[in-house]
Amino acid sequence: MAEWLDTVFAGFDFTILRAIHEFAVATGGFFTPLMYFVSIFAWKGLGMVLLGAALLFPRRTRRVGVCILLAVLLGALVTNLLLKPTVARARPYAGAGQITDWWIFAGGARESDLSFPSGHTTATAAAMVALFLSFKRRYAFPALIFALLMGFSRMYLMVHYPTDVLAGLLIGALAAVAAFFAVRALFRLAARHPENRFCRVLCGGCPADPSHKTGGADGDRKE
Repeated sequence: MAEWLDTVFAGFDFTILRAIHEFAVATGGFFTPLMYFVSIFAWKGLGMVLLGAALLFPRRTRRVGVCILLAVLLGALVTNLLLKPTVARARPYAGAGQITDWWIFAGGARESDLSFPSGHTTATAAAMVALFLSFKRRYAFPALIFALLMGFSRMYLMVHYPTDVLAGLLIGALAAVAAFFAVRALFRLAARHPENRFCRVLCGGCPADPSHKTGGADGDRKE
């Protein structure tokens, strides 16, 4: 699978990485610290998990937090347990050549796992799309920008091919959609059983009528 990707998408990946490297050279590496800073937020998905966990505490955002955590979990399972070991694609800098030189120019950040798909991008896309689906639409633009910036940072640092990033964006988005509908069903079910302790904790005292919109998630969402 990795050989097929490297053959079919070689020109596409190389062209985009070269353009990004030329941008880095033209700006004198000015954005390199920012790219490292952005990447840190999704290291092992930790930043996205912390975001979801923080949103669990306020009642208004509890559903959003659950949705983000589930989306990140689903994305991680598909990415790390299924696709990375199955595809087994090496990092762009693994072989000697121009990309390795570009990687060194960008700081030479070495990653310990396989390349396809991008775990950082998957986790970020999962969290940001879950945030968009669950919360107010006004958060859509910043969420989208951050997800794209995360993907760009992984290519800027030459630790992922563009196809790794595109796959991560797709997987993360699909994981978020699945998580959104699963969480919505869970909260509706919990609302029907307010006598259950778990349901009361989950909903924070949400009403028995599942069509009633509580704050934070569907209730705050604007079409």
